[in-house]
Amino acid sequence: MAAERAAKVGTTTALLVLVGGALAVYGLDQLSKFLVVTNLTEGEVVPVLGTVLQWQFVRNPGAAFSLASGMTWIFTILAAGVITFIVWFARRIRSIAWALVFGLLLGGVLGNLTDRLLREPSFGLGHVIDFISTPWLIPAIYNVADIAIVSSMVLFMILTIRGVGLDGIRESKRTDAAAEAEPAADAPATGQATTDGPGAAPAGDGRTPLAGSPLAAES
Repeated sequence: MAAERAAKVGTTTALLVLVGGALAVYGLDQLSKFLVVTNLTEGEVVPVLGTVLQWQFVRNPGAAFSLASGMTWIFTILAAGVITFIVWFARRIRSIAWALVFGLLLGGVLGNLTDRLLREPSFGLGHVIDFISTPWLIPAIYNVADIAIVSSMVLFMILTIRGVGLDGIRESKRTDAAAEAEPAADAPATGQATTDGPGAAPAGDGRTPLAGSPLAAES
């Protein structure tokens, strides 16, 4: 129960986590791209951990991980739509985990959208700066924003599979709580007098027998 209470938070706390996560991702993404552009030449490869991790400066006109090049405008519009949805949807979140999901997604989408809007060759068609290369893992080159977007999708799948709602409560716990509440609602109120059943006194008609009547003589 303590863990469940910790997972469920108020709207303000969830919004702070979401915004804080988004700003952290966005700031790290833009700072790393600035350092790459100012210190590396395009196409240059700098080994960091041999062939395990390398810096390789490329300009990507496509989507995350250098996919679907030549569709920059489409991804620009999609990114704007995702950001609009997150801003509209944010007030429904009552869970730190879900706030992290949307914070990572928002920061990553904003990071790449900034490149598409402000970098060469033109507004809305700018190329995204990619520089992280892990040839042993995937052949594509990516950036901090891409990592945040993929991480948000992984966390989204985990929370969905575990049945965690936007309020931080798992669906199974919600069902158990509803099942426990049903017997309490069906139970009779305590202290209520019962007049039926064996041994119950017969109810009278509330009238006093007249003097001289057989009923009066018996009483």
